[in-house]
Amino acid sequence: MRINMNAKRQTADFEPVDQSDYLEFIALGGGNEVGRSCHIINYRGKTIMLDAGVHPALNGLSALPFYDDYDLSTVDVLLISHFHLDHAASLPYVMTHTDFKGRVFMTHPTKAIYRWLLSDYVRVSAISSNDASTLYTDADLNASFERIEAIDYHSTTEVDGIKFTAYHAGHVLGAAMYFIEIGGIKILFTGDYSREEDRHLNVAEVPTERPDILITESTYGTSTHQPRAEKETRLLSLITKTILNGGRCLLPVFSLGNAQELLLILDEYWQNHPELDGIPVFYASSLARKCLAVYQTFINMMNDSIRKKFRDDNSNPFQFKHIRSLKNLERFDDLGPCVMVASPGMLQNGVSRELLERWAPEAKNALILTGYSVDGTLAKQILNEPSEFASITGGGIKVPRRLYVEEISFAAHVDYKQNAEFIDLVNAPNIILVHGEQTNMSRLKSALLGKYKDLRLTENEVKVFNPRNSEELRLPFRGVKRAKIVGSLAAKPPIDGQIISGILVQKNFEMSVMASDDLKEFSGLTTSSIIQRQSVAVEVSAELVKFHLEQMFGTLKDTSVASGISYTVMDSINVLWKPKSVVIEWEGNMLNDAIADSVLAILLSVDSSPMSIRISSKPSHCKAHLNRAEKVERVLVFLDSQFGSSVEPMENPDDGVYIKIDEHIATVNFKSMDVVCTYEPLRSRVMHVLNHAVDTILPFDSHTEDSYDSDASSSSVTMQNET
Repeated sequence: MRINMNAKRQTADFEPVDQSDYLEFIALGGGNEVGRSCHIINYRGKTIMLDAGVHPALNGLSALPFYDDYDLSTVDVLLISHFHLDHAASLPYVMTHTDFKGRVFMTHPTKAIYRWLLSDYVRVSAISSNDASTLYTDADLNASFERIEAIDYHSTTEVDGIKFTAYHAGHVLGAAMYFIEIGGIKILFTGDYSREEDRHLNVAEVPTERPDILITESTYGTSTHQPRAEKETRLLSLITKTILNGGRCLLPVFSLGNAQELLLILDEYWQNHPELDGIPVFYASSLARKCLAVYQTFINMMNDSIRKKFRDDNSNPFQFKHIRSLKNLERFDDLGPCVMVASPGMLQNGVSRELLERWAPEAKNALILTGYSVDGTLAKQILNEPSEFASITGGGIKVPRRLYVEEISFAAHVDYKQNAEFIDLVNAPNIILVHGEQTNMSRLKSALLGKYKDLRLTENEVKVFNPRNSEELRLPFRGVKRAKIVGSLAAKPPIDGQIISGILVQKNFEMSVMASDDLKEFSGLTTSSIIQRQSVAVEVSAELVKFHLEQMFGTLKDTSVASGISYTVMDSINVLWKPKSVVIEWEGNMLNDAIADSVLAILLSVDSSPMSIRISSKPSHCKAHLNRAEKVERVLVFLDSQFGSSVEPMENPDDGVYIKIDEHIATVNFKSMDVVCTYEPLRSRVMHVLNHAVDTILPFDSHTEDSYDSDASSSSVTMQNET
């Protein structure tokens, strides 16, 4: 191997010689849309799936990503960025209703909330739709949960050559960006992320390494968020104004995520304004109430501000002092001004939808939309302030809308300024946009291409892609193969152009060069052999043991030693005979173990075998009254029992037979009792069977048939006692 100090990976436009040099990206969901996020990356035979969500505006199978467009059985690893339904809700379906066989990873907080969130999703789906549109059951959910593997932030995991590391994404508790490496190609997948400081989450981190590909969200396109302080001021001013006018404020939220942030804001505001003590603040979400324990548990994964408050005040910030939990609307006395934080955030159904229909006709009430609204949902439609909207009860019933509608987004997504700054910091030459409506995504792509236009046709060119769902994107990467020199070969620093001689060891995509003496220490390869030994009590002679083994295995190799008579079966099993016992010994492997089992079976039955009893009986004399034809027939029976359909008679059956095994033919001559065969193992085996047949059944006279027949009346068979 020649050392090249200046080798670099090339990503310029070229036609790879090897088609595996193409990295393939397919959006099965989340391509030019928000919802059902699911992306496939394939490179050099390794496949990763990123997220497995559902579309919040659709139901049943139509809400799923386009799973039928890809063979999920080829997926090695599935990474879930966070627990929101549009990123994780179809995971149980993938794991229990498709051919998916890979491994699934998510962070510890995400897994802790996953079961509660999707259990609630199953319950709501069953209530609001028919059985045919239910994607999976609680049993499916539980089965999927057991297979999920939880990981820590900043720890690198490797699965069959795929490396990935989780970083804080700042979107919700447990949300992760994944830095992935496959075959030397580095990819950063942001998932949903936020670079804005809030009350409890860490901002999205910038990995220390530069990726070759950045897969980033484009939810808000080129829009710019209002500064955080101004948003909070607007929100609290509108709430105060509404309740002082006797109205009610409805804040639809995702059960987990911005709901906890809003509750922290409201609890702090009520704490600082005692005059509002008489105005109740309700939190109507049974799911969020259950999951608050998870938030209380994982405070150590939140930002410095909330950890300091937890440490200094010796109290949990998520144990709210001014917010009441509302278990159901039947216990809600709707008698005056109040603030209601209720799920779901897009008003599809549930408590937020029921309260909207109840409060919409009164102008003194207010609806404040605090999260992102997906196209096709009521939350998106009501932003246009229609005079009425369809009731969830159906039947053509319309609900008049007179309440005030305002959007003050606390959705933890980056705006254009934050996204563009992050893209600059990451500095990836290839950018793939996902998770954005078509218009927003197209605007962001145009803005980025305009920003980097001066780099076109240079080695620093930045390419931007926005593939649609099920549209294959292929990026060529021509990599230089790198091998790490380790062990004694690395004792001295290499010189450019130097030729190194050693053993090249490749594990997945990593290659190392080492001396043969370093293999055990540096390669992780181990060589070992297991010698297995079995002792069997046997009350027969060594010759009888040999006889039975030869019936099965043919010629045995005599390896007798001073300690006893020994034979080798098929060059692999050593059989040592001792008075009263036989010891077998072999090197353990699949083939040898099978042969040893057969030897052991023979030894266990050798004492009671009818053949053993006949051969080992005392000397006896028996009159032979059979003519030659009958004797030949007896021998044929014995040959048939050993070789079956492989025995074919000659043209004159009394002359002999042919025994055909595969392409080998053994010729048995009944007159001379010889066996002719060019393949020695077959000849030897047939000869042994024939000899034992003659010795056991009736010995053939060496004279001619006439003289044999003439002496038949006075001949006898003598059997030697071999005990």
